[in-house]
Amino acid sequence: MTHLKGAARRLLLALPLVALAGCKAMGPDFARPADPASASYAATNKTVRGPSAVFGVETPLRWWEALGSPDIDALVDRAMAGNKSLAASLATLEKAREHARSVQGKLYPQVDANAGIERQRFNLSAFGIDPSSFGLPSAGNPEATLLSVGGGVSYDPDLFGANRRAREQALADEETQLRETQAAHLTIAGRVVLQALTIGALDDRIAAVNALIAEDERNVTLVDKKRRGGEGTMVEVLNAQAQLAGDRTVLPQLDQQRVEARDMLAILLGISPGELGPTAFSLSALTLPANVPVALPSELVHKRPDILAAEARLHSATAAVGMATAKLYPSISLGATFQQMTTHPLDIFTAGANGFNIFARLAAPIFDGGQLKADKRAAEAELRASAARYQQTVLEAFGQVSDLLSALENDARSVGLQGESVNVAERSLSLSRRSFQIGNSGVLTVLDSSRTAQRARLALLDARGRQFVDLVRLYVATAGGWTGPAIPPPPAP
Repeated sequence: MTHLKGAARRLLLALPLVALAGCKAMGPDFARPADPASASYAATNKTVRGPSAVFGVETPLRWWEALGSPDIDALVDRAMAGNKSLAASLATLEKAREHARSVQGKLYPQVDANAGIERQRFNLSAFGIDPSSFGLPSAGNPEATLLSVGGGVSYDPDLFGANRRAREQALADEETQLRETQAAHLTIAGRVVLQALTIGALDDRIAAVNALIAEDERNVTLVDKKRRGGEGTMVEVLNAQAQLAGDRTVLPQLDQQRVEARDMLAILLGISPGELGPTAFSLSALTLPANVPVALPSELVHKRPDILAAEARLHSATAAVGMATAKLYPSISLGATFQQMTTHPLDIFTAGANGFNIFARLAAPIFDGGQLKADKRAAEAELRASAARYQQTVLEAFGQVSDLLSALENDARSVGLQGESVNVAERSLSLSRRSFQIGNSGVLTVLDSSRTAQRARLALLDARGRQFVDLVRLYVATAGGWTGPAIPPPPAP
């Protein structure tokens, strides 16, 4: 007994030292990754005939308004309100926030209350008591109805920071989901705009093909008129008719692509295709901004949602190492319980019916077969993996911006060259028609010139479409996350 009292005394004396040691949470503290050393991207945009990148300027939150299309603005707003994937992302964000609040609750004392009523038969023989000594039959045991009212309080001092690291991890996970939700809104906005551009490009292409078919019909009429006048042959008429028939076969494919693009747009808006209504876009009606704001590398890592999400995952992995480290050390729990128990309802709150228990418990791992140390090494490995994934995300983001800056310049060059090609092809077509009308050349020359002009016009449409697409992709690659009313603010702590 003396030995036990001495051990208890030493334990009580050691508790203040353990408490002092537990002032700081175990494990590494999270440090935000250093800004990239590179001050610029590999590619630079120097074009003067198209949009030029302006570095270090904040990208507007509603960047799509730079295209000057109220219809596109309205579509993006509808998608922000109705897209089902965004609704799921917002619900997941709410779940992460509530989980963080749940974990935070473990840092505070836990108080509970209880009340009950029980009917019990006491087995006196189990305690070596003869029931007959209470005037009961030798085979009988007393019965009673017990009423109880009580409560308790418990508290974990969290000496080595396991709960604090858990809260830190939960908040980092909440931050991760917030950034992923912002990235989802940014991505959906970009997809809506790109889908509108696709529909506009298809409408322009369909209009160009219809104009080409009308031109083919004029060629057929012209050639047939020449044949009837004795200046042409049936072979020339058939060639003109073959070109007309071939050009007509393009329309069904374009119509199908347009249907698919409209259906995808409806899905992005969160509605059925039948609810979409008319869509009339044209690339020629859109504004091509003269300047495109582009964040510097040091700014991009602090505003791009996927990079911020990778950073939050790194923070979560850092906290996990602290949690695993804290489990290697003892834990202490403090508490007290109070109970009023009686067989008579009127005596439930009397002094004779009360009881209490005040406790302090210490638990320490002794032997676990290496499980806790293995968990710590696994958490450290995950931390290294998260750091590598963060660096990879940053590198991919820089590479994407560099590619799009180069694309922006080359698209402007391509549009300029295709425009010159269209001018030359149309002049050649006009001259070949005159030459055919006065009999200096055959119909094949006209058909070849017409085909060349067609290819040039369609190539110009494709070049303009790529220019708008790459412009939108650059906005998405450098814009910050969505912070509008669609994402609710975090709850008060």
